Amino acid sequence: MARTPVSAILPDFPWDTIASAKALAQSHPDGIVDLSVGTPVDPVDGTIRDALASVSAVSGYPTTHGTRELRVAAVESLQRRYGITGLDEQAVLPVIGTKELIAWLPRLLGLGPDDLVVTPELAYPTYEVGALLAGARVVRADGLTQLGPDSPALIFVNSPSNPTGKVLPVDHLRKVVAYARERGAIVASDECYLGLTWEGEAPSILDDRVCDGDHTGLLAIHSLSKTSNLASYRAGFVTGDAALVAELLAVRKHAGMMVPFPVQAAMTAALNTDEHESQQRERYRARRTALLAALRDAGFQVDLSEAGLYLWTTRGETCRTTVDWFAELGILVAPGEFYGPSGAKHVRIALTATDERIAAAVDRLSEG
Repeated sequence: MARTPVSAILPDFPWDTIASAKALAQSHPDGIVDLSVGTPVDPVDGTIRDALASVSAVSGYPTTHGTRELRVAAVESLQRRYGITGLDEQAVLPVIGTKELIAWLPRLLGLGPDDLVVTPELAYPTYEVGALLAGARVVRADGLTQLGPDSPALIFVNSPSNPTGKVLPVDHLRKVVAYARERGAIVASDECYLGLTWEGEAPSILDDRVCDGDHTGLLAIHSLSKTSNLASYRAGFVTGDAALVAELLAVRKHAGMMVPFPVQAAMTAALNTDEHESQQRERYRARRTALLAALRDAGFQVDLSEAGLYLWTTRGETCRTTVDWFAELGILVAPGEFYGPSGAKHVRIALTATDERIAAAVDRLSEG
């Protein structure tokens, strides 16, 4: 019997489709300014690096649940930074980067062909990938009325959003939680950009104002890639409903999904200190201010973008046309259609470039 490759059920990897635009941008005499992917470029704080090195001689296996020190640091950081209370350190689980968790979450929760997974209309592609890997059905919906009589098994929410930077207010999140509890659904809230809010406030799904202090059926997903620059460390964690976290832990033990011990030490240091995070936030704020003004001066409209590491930008044409326009200036951006059909006239522009490259982009936009 012929074997069907797993890759056959997945969409094409989107970044492969902008190879020609990348080549054009790279041909610019002053080099490419790559604003297409949100990968950190700033250095890892010395305290975090020292923590990593301090346990590099440890040769034994780490635990899947992580050290108690790491779990306590996560609980305390969430309370200190975002006002999240009522968490038990046992309900914290470190993960090998949040993309890994999101991609496998539907399968780890036992979802299959009879289950429906809801993602935002404009969404990080890995939500859909996770559903496909589990064989589940997928629907894009921003409003609960769009779901009709269906009872989803898992609802992904993402606030602040990638790609748009949109923030979901307390009232919206409360409605999602109430809806999910009426239907027995799990809510997985991707909160990787919670520490990068530029306008207003971005509440967590675990905020008392959202869930009334009851974490049942709720999972909050947090990454250290963004404000701590730990993308290369693959450092994140999930927390919330203690029973759901215990189930994820039980399955991940069998699968060997464990965060390396030195990375756990680095995560603990990153979560215990806020100064490096504040400094990084201000770096991104300055880059955002410069790019936002340059884009508007160049005739672009920036929509939403209240938070996160991206500017969601349009000038009313197809996103691929806009990508090519930027590539002519030596700037690479991401087509909005990567994130869903309703992104067809937008591009996503990342703030994750050095100050020098951001300045180069600003200069090119003024001349374009």
